[in-house]
Amino acid sequence: MFSRLVLAFSLAAVSLASPVVVRNSPVSVPLARRFQATAGRTVADIDQSRAKALQAAVSPVAQGGAGVNPIPVTNSATIYTAEVSIGSPPQTFHLIVDTGSSNTWVGADAANPYVPTSSSVNTTDIILIEYGSGLFAGLEYNDTVALGGLAITNQTIGVAQFALGGFQGVDGILGIGPAGLTKTTTASGDEIPTITDNAWALGLLDAYEVGISFEPPTNTSDANGQLTFGGVDESKFDGSITYVPITTTAPASGYVGIEQSVSYGSANVSLLETTSGIVDTGTTLIVLAADAFATYQNLTGAVPDETTGLLKITQDQYDNLESLFFNIGGQSFELTKNAQIWPRSLNAAIGGDAGSIYLIVGNIGTPSGSGLDFVNGFGFLERFYAVYDTGHSRVGLATTPFTFAETN
Repeated sequence: MFSRLVLAFSLAAVSLASPVVVRNSPVSVPLARRFQATAGRTVADIDQSRAKALQAAVSPVAQGGAGVNPIPVTNSATIYTAEVSIGSPPQTFHLIVDTGSSNTWVGADAANPYVPTSSSVNTTDIILIEYGSGLFAGLEYNDTVALGGLAITNQTIGVAQFALGGFQGVDGILGIGPAGLTKTTTASGDEIPTITDNAWALGLLDAYEVGISFEPPTNTSDANGQLTFGGVDESKFDGSITYVPITTTAPASGYVGIEQSVSYGSANVSLLETTSGIVDTGTTLIVLAADAFATYQNLTGAVPDETTGLLKITQDQYDNLESLFFNIGGQSFELTKNAQIWPRSLNAAIGGDAGSIYLIVGNIGTPSGSGLDFVNGFGFLERFYAVYDTGHSRVGLATTPFTFAETN
């Protein structure tokens, strides 16, 4: 794919600073939430486009990430960013946290370019990632990356020479998905270890996993998220964690993919039989296969709202709204009626009316049976704690103090 671009870059040959390994696990990194302008597109449209891209971005040989293309989170309506320092002396970058891709790269903001330091080594390998509304291209460097007290030496990062589309106010992406997603992104075709992979290899982590915590938002720029490398933060969840293996069904198997069924209400009306999909920090809503979405719309009596792209219900319909139940690993995770609605204090952010009630269940736009029939985005993750356990190829979920909260 690199033959389509002619990229000329200068080689920066510098020596790598001696690594200093300090065990400090688990380490928590705060995340800041931000609602992005969506250039005239609705949240529902954006999430549907991302889901379709995830479905399409896999070759027939894809298993565990092989042959899968990353779909960067840059155009999502909701993003969470982490503060990351790179180099010696360190330079600060604000990177979008994305489980749907695995490259870490910087240079999206021309006002904050990456400047090589004493710890920087230019590998001369070219990186190019294309996606729906643009691309980024540049060179791969090895450098020291620090976040939350972790200092990860010899981490491969992409340094953009140019980046087009969807990067307003951020410096790049912190990819924490499966490393197999990186195979199609560089000229060499080599798999690039993620931040988590290298921190584990360096002995910085006690567990080969990342804990993921978000909370329901109250405004467009809450600092209400957290990543925990090397373990979990027990203050962020209640009870025990239910673990399930990464699904073997492609294309979900190439991402943070799980198996689940979904039902509605006390009558346990089935929306989705047990099927594969993903947990994704690049999706704002909970997105279901078209047939499941149609059943949900019929059960709730909701109508599509042209302005927001979301389903809209009346106050009476909200009063009668019942819970959704996600059966994962034999455990039922209840999404209450309050958790199913867009935060009313943020209606204006999506072009909605102040007094209206919008649902956060969206439509993938393809029928079930695709191998990726749902995406549990922030609508789900802001109510449940998640763990991506790379070492055991599994995903963990648990309830939190916000699972049953009346915040919306």
